[in-house]
Amino acid sequence: MIDAGVLATAILSPTAGYVLLAVFGVTWVALGMWWGRRAKSYDGFAVAGRNVGLALASATAVATWITSNTVMLAPQFAMQLGVWGAVAYSTASFGLFAFAPMSGRIRELMPHGYTAVEFVRRRYGRLGSIPFLIISFFYALTWLISMAMAGGKLLNVLSGIPYEVGMTVVVSVCVLYTLFGGMYAVIGTDFIQSLIILIGLVVVATAVLMNVSVAEVHETLVTERPMLLSFLFPAALMALFNNMLFGFGEIFHSNVWWSRAFAMREGVGPKAYALGGLLWLPVPIVAGFLGLASPALGIGISQPDTAGPLVAANLLGTGGALLVFVVVFCSLASSIDSLLAATSDMVVNDIVEPVAGQMSDAAKRKAAMVSIIVLGVAAWAVAWPNVGTLATVLFFAGPLVGSCIWPILAGLYFRSASPIAACAAMVLGSVSGLVAYFAIGWFVASLIGAAVSGIVFAIAVHLWPDEFDFRTLREPPVDVPSNPNSVS
Repeated sequence: MIDAGVLATAILSPTAGYVLLAVFGVTWVALGMWWGRRAKSYDGFAVAGRNVGLALASATAVATWITSNTVMLAPQFAMQLGVWGAVAYSTASFGLFAFAPMSGRIRELMPHGYTAVEFVRRRYGRLGSIPFLIISFFYALTWLISMAMAGGKLLNVLSGIPYEVGMTVVVSVCVLYTLFGGMYAVIGTDFIQSLIILIGLVVVATAVLMNVSVAEVHETLVTERPMLLSFLFPAALMALFNNMLFGFGEIFHSNVWWSRAFAMREGVGPKAYALGGLLWLPVPIVAGFLGLASPALGIGISQPDTAGPLVAANLLGTGGALLVFVVVFCSLASSIDSLLAATSDMVVNDIVEPVAGQMSDAAKRKAAMVSIIVLGVAAWAVAWPNVGTLATVLFFAGPLVGSCIWPILAGLYFRSASPIAACAAMVLGSVSGLVAYFAIGWFVASLIGAAVSGIVFAIAVHLWPDEFDFRTLREPPVDVPSNPNSVS
C-alpha cells in the first residue's frame, strides 16, 4: 500500500515509476545474459578470462565506486557536516589511487588468484584468514544491505512506490543478470552504467547551478547554518579523516577490487584504477552541493539520505526525477552486481572448496550461482525493516575494514609481516573501532579502528617477525591450512 503523504510529495506517479523499473530491469537482465555468453568456464564467470582491457577496466572501477551511497550519502554529509562533509566523501578516491600500484603487485604475485581471502590465507595462514574472512563477509553484506535500502528509498521518494517493493525489485534484477553472466556481465553493464552516471551527474549539476548560484547558497548558509561553513567544525574534521581511512580499508580489503585486479590484463590495473580515481574524485563534490543547496531552495528534507534526489527532482521537475532515477538505478546496479559476483567467489574458493576438496569447473560454477542467490536473499531480508540511515548502516563496518589496511599493505610488500601481527591488528582494531562507534559516533569509528590496528600491527611485527617467501604465491591456488613460511 502506498502512503498518502509520500504520494503527495512524489515527483513521478507510481505508474511512471513502475514503468521505469520494468524497462531498466529487463534491459540489464538482457544485457547480462548477452555478455554472459562468453562465460564458458568458471574462470570466465569469476574473473572474465583475466583479459579485461583499459577501457572496460576503468569504467568498471568508476561505476562500482559511484554507488548509490555516493549519490545519496554525499548530500547527507554536506547537509549534516557542511563543506568538510562533501570533501570528506571525496577522499574515498584516495583509496583508488593507492590501490592502483597495489593492483599491479597483486596481479604479479598471484597470476592464478581469485580472491583477497585467498591471498591472506596463503600469506598469513588460518590465524590471519579467519578474522579477515569474517570481516570481508560482514562488510559485503553491509554494503549490499545499504544499497538495497537506497534503492527502496529512491523509488519511494521519487514515485511513491512502497519501499519494500522498490527494494525487492532492485535486488532481484541485479541477482538475475549476475547469475546469468558472472564477471563478464558485471563489467559489460558497468561500462554502460558508468557513461550514464557521469553524463547524468553533469546534466543535474548544470541544471542546479542555473537555478541557484553558489553565492546564494553561501549567503543562506551564513545566515541560517553558519557551522556548516566552519573549517573548525569538530565532527566534520573527524569525519574527513574517518571517511578517508574507511575508503582505504574498503578498497584494500574488499574482493570487489581484488577480483577486478585478477580479471584485468597484465599491466592494465595500475592505469585503470588511477584513471578511475580521477574520474570519481569530483562526483561527491557535485552530489554534495545538492545537500548544501537545499536550505537556499527552501526544500524540506525529512530524511537526510534522500536530500540529493529530492533537490534535483524538485528543481528539474519530472525530467529531473527521471534523470535522478536513471543515475541512481545505474549506480545501484553497478555496485550490487559487483558485490554479488565478488562475494560468491569468496564463498566458492574460500569456504566451499577448502571444505569439500578439489571441485570440477561445473561444480564451482553451480556453487557460485547458488551463493549469488543466497546473498541476494540475505541482503533483502535484512534491508526489509528499513532501520537507520544509509550512513549508520554502512559505517558500522568502518572499523572492521579500517583494521585491515595495515595487514594487507604490509602483507603485499614486506616479508616480515607475520600472522600474529595480522590477526592481532584486525581483531583489536575492529573491537576498539566498534566501541568508538557506539560510545562516540560513526564518524570516528574507522579512524580509531585503523589507528589501533596500525599500532598493534607495528608492535607485533617487531616482537614476532616473519620471513615470508613471496614466490610461493605465484603457484596455482591450493588450500593452505597454515602459513608454510612462518618462522615465528
